[in-house]
Amino acid sequence: MSELQYTCCGGCCRLSARGCTLHTDKLNAYDWLADLPDNQNACPVVEVTFKAPRKGYYLNANNLDLHKGDIVAVEASPGHDIGTVTMTGRLVPLQIKKANLKPDYELKRIYRKARNVDMDKYREAKALEHETMIESRQIAKDLGLKMKIGDVEYQGDANKAIFYYIADERVDFRQLIKVLAERFHIRVEMKQIGARQEAGRIGGIGPCGRELCCATWMSNFNSVSTSAARFQDISLNPQKLAGQCAKLKCCLNYEVDQYVESLKRLPSREIVLQTLDADYFYFKADILAHTITYSTDKHALVNEATISARRAFEIIQMNREGQKPAALTEDGNPTAPVSTDLLDQDNITRFDRARKKKKRNGGNREGRANNGRQGQSNRQKNNPQA
Repeated sequence: MSELQYTCCGGCCRLSARGCTLHTDKLNAYDWLADLPDNQNACPVVEVTFKAPRKGYYLNANNLDLHKGDIVAVEASPGHDIGTVTMTGRLVPLQIKKANLKPDYELKRIYRKARNVDMDKYREAKALEHETMIESRQIAKDLGLKMKIGDVEYQGDANKAIFYYIADERVDFRQLIKVLAERFHIRVEMKQIGARQEAGRIGGIGPCGRELCCATWMSNFNSVSTSAARFQDISLNPQKLAGQCAKLKCCLNYEVDQYVESLKRLPSREIVLQTLDADYFYFKADILAHTITYSTDKHALVNEATISARRAFEIIQMNREGQKPAALTEDGNPTAPVSTDLLDQDNITRFDRARKKKKRNGGNREGRANNGRQGQSNRQKNNPQA
């Protein structure tokens, strides 16, 4: 009996009749041209994803009726590989251009849609990956190689495996390839990856409580520097700035452009504001709110005053003209510090007050009911005929 297969509505995974996921593309791209007429046959090249984030582009030479989510057998060297179709049609050439593939890139072919025999062989190969990774780490350690094998990916026909490794220095792994080939009876391919790529392949939960960006949607890793944290006024604490890959968090680059643009609308930190009573030094700033807090002491918060960037530029212009305002703020009154204590914002006993009020109201209604019953009994005693 053939195994039933279903495609999820997003076309990102294939499900068997038992409900187990055969393959999931966690770096899926939304095909916004899919609704155009004859989009499927507009381009003979199809995007196929293997163990994420590895992707490839293959030629549909046999004119198969392929849709997003179909599992296909593609040409490999040697043998064949099993992957999932993640994109067809007019958007594929744009993805090829984005991948910076050379014009003379030789496209391999799609053989057929995966059969039950292909899927059984595919599952057997995938079941060997974890055990192979653990044993290959021990082999590399015995050979004295300064490298770490982070992941192993078997080809769909189990004739070849890709070993992803991390190394700080150049490693001569020729002897390692011979040992691995003899031990597992496969063709071995070594591929070096970085710490960010390893975190993306392993996955995990970030300090924000969500799955790692590199494991869900990120495909290009841009360099992150500590200047991104300085622009956003983030404390340069290595423990807080580093992610699970021990590198600077990629999310530091998400909003840095907005902060850099907002910083251009604030005065320089080196400028001292002069008033009739004292000189004020820059202490801190709320970059997005365009407010600045000044202090009369360079190293401590003394006589603090928070003003807007517009007011700061007015005072700077007055100082350049030889004038000094009477006070830093426009109204002349120092701004009171705003409490940031959560207990001051919302009292945790507010629910208790609501419960007591409800109980008191219930007690009043019960008391009125008792008084009504007692009054009725008294009327019956005084007037027995009633």
